[in-house]
Amino acid sequence: GGGRLRHAVVTGARYPRTLLTAIIGRIRADKVVIAPRAAMCKAVINRDLRWSEKSEDVKNKEEIPVSLDETSVNTAYLLGRLFSLYEEAEAGVAKRNATIRDRYFGAASATPARVYPILMRGYGHNISKLGKGERAGQAVNIEKGVTAVIGHLTDELPRTLTLEDQGRFVVGYYHQQQKRFTKKPAD
Repeated sequence: GGGRLRHAVVTGARYPRTLLTAIIGRIRADKVVIAPRAAMCKAVINRDLRWSEKSEDVKNKEEIPVSLDETSVNTAYLLGRLFSLYEEAEAGVAKRNATIRDRYFGAASATPARVYPILMRGYGHNISKLGKGERAGQAVNIEKGVTAVIGHLTDELPRTLTLEDQGRFVVGYYHQQQKRFTKKPAD
């Protein structure tokens, strides 16, 4: 536990796998993705990549960047971004007692093929409603984001995501959320 983590921090060794398991478990339990949690997911995954041998398994894996990577083609990262955009569309139309994050975050990050068809239907309804209101500009921006993300998804939705990919999902979600809450510079 703590001794292995301390050793990894001091020596630069791999972080214990249980750290990623604990972070993902905490996020699934309280459905809150905050900077330290996203950062630890990223740190565990990136350090594993650096320590991995040049095997087929790691060849197609990309390191997770510090901030939003709009060119990433990693499916789990893209699905996290997409979930954030769907959540933004939902938030734009109504205040609900149970949001899609409350109901679907854990399942979307673990079993996307089962959950994303449901999310897509809800998104279609929400974006249509948002586009007809006084926030039509917001709807256009969300649709542009969704189109860009879906354009990078080349494979069919995976039935399940590995623990590492659930971490990538969390970081993609967090990065997209940060873009949403970052003010654009004045011209």
